[in-house]
Amino acid sequence: MSDEAHSTQEQTSTLMAQTFALVRACPEGRVTTYGWIGKALGYPRGARMIGWFMNEASGDVPAQRVINSKGELSGSWAFGSPDRMRQLLEGEGILFTDDGRVDLKRYGWDPSRDLSAEERAQITRDAANSPATPSTRLIGLMRADVASPFKGA
Repeated sequence: MSDEAHSTQEQTSTLMAQTFALVRACPEGRVTTYGWIGKALGYPRGARMIGWFMNEASGDVPAQRVINSKGELSGSWAFGSPDRMRQLLEGEGILFTDDGRVDLKRYGWDPSRDLSAEERAQITRDAANSPATPSTRLIGLMRADVASPFKGA
C-alpha cells in the first residue's frame, strides 16, 4: 500500500471512530444530523461523508439517531426495513410530525452546541481507543468523491 493510501486509510479510520463516538454520545430520545456531526469534527460541509461512515456503523452505534437536516429519516434503508429506523426512534420516545419528520427544535442534539469544547475534545480523543475499520469501498470514496475532504490524497 502506498504511503498516500495508508495515510488516507489512517485518517478515515480516525475520523470514523470519532464520528461513531459522537453518535454514541447523542442521548437516547434525541437526534443529531449528519451536518452537525461533521461540523463538530471540523468538517462543516461533511454531511455526505458522515453518511458514508454511518452506512458502515456496527450495532453498538445508535445510527438511528442520525437524520438529515430536514428532520427526515434519510438513512432508514440501511436498517433492513423502511420502518425500522422510525420504530427505534419511537421506542426512545421521539414523536413524529404528520409528514413523518422529527422536530429538530424539540429533539435535536447538536454536539457543537450541546457539548463543551472540552467534552468534544475528550470524546474525540477517547475515540482513538475504539478504532474503526473502513471498507475498501469507503477508502475509494474518501480518495475520489468530490464531497471528500481527502479527494486526491
